[in-house]
Amino acid sequence: MKHKKEQTTLSDARDGQTGIIISILGGSMSAKRLADMGLIPGTGVKIIRRTLFSGPVQIEVCGSRLVLGRGLASKIFIEIQ
Repeated sequence: MKHKKEQTTLSDARDGQTGIIISILGGSMSAKRLADMGLIPGTGVKIIRRTLFSGPVQIEVCGSRLVLGRGLASKIFIEIQ
C-alpha cells in the first residue's frame, strides 16, 4: 500500500521542511506574479523561516531566497518530501 504524502500550504509548513508545489489558488495576476518568481506546480521549495503570527515566510526556490507575505504563502499548496 502506498503511503499518502502530507500536503500543506507554505504558510503552515515548518521551518526546514521541503516540498513540491502541487497547486496555487488565486487569480491569474497572483499566479503570473508567482510564476515570474519561479513558483509553479512541480517546483521544489524549502521553508527557511516562518515568522510568528501573520508575518512573512522565507523560502528557497531554484537556488534563490524569497520572502512571501503570509496571505500569498497560504495560497501555495505543497506536498512535503
